[in-house]
Amino acid sequence: MNSINMKNALILHGAGNDSQGNWFPWLKSKLEAKGWKVWAPDLPNTDRPNQKDWLDVIFSNEHWQFTDESIMIGHSAGATLILRILERLPKDTQIHKVILVAGTVERGTKPEYVQYKEDMVKRPFNWKKIKRSCEKFYFIHSMNDPYQCGADQGEIMHKKLGGELIIQPDQGHFNLERSPKYKRFPLILEILERR
Repeated sequence: MNSINMKNALILHGAGNDSQGNWFPWLKSKLEAKGWKVWAPDLPNTDRPNQKDWLDVIFSNEHWQFTDESIMIGHSAGATLILRILERLPKDTQIHKVILVAGTVERGTKPEYVQYKEDMVKRPFNWKKIKRSCEKFYFIHSMNDPYQCGADQGEIMHKKLGGELIIQPDQGHFNLERSPKYKRFPLILEILERR
């Protein structure tokens, strides 16, 4: 398999986290074992995400290519970053699949969480461009997300982009804060196996 057609996956953590948190290392190792090229960068300033800085990390990597075999998986602010990446892909690039876990497109109302979201969502999303840039969308949300990244956010994205909305009860933010089981996330592997 030549590198241009090789399956590749970009895994993006959220605010207050890094590439070694939650289920990210487990997913990376599982995909690498299948022969995928996987990149899970550590994004800067995670306590106050800055859209420009985060995008610069992604688009300054000369060794990374977005192709029709590419998949992106993002958690929380990392899911929101994926929407911003899709806005900026060249018009002739369409990746295969994105999985957005506990993503958000609104700043919310709780002051303690606004700082994590504000810079990522203050500008309107270009939904038409986002939709053209990816073949398949999956949105995973919980009914009791404590960070205002719950089912309502998934419903907004699903309405704008189509795809599949998966709402689970009592899973919080799908992270280790919720349960030690989130060192793994088998549902994502199951979704990735779908063609």
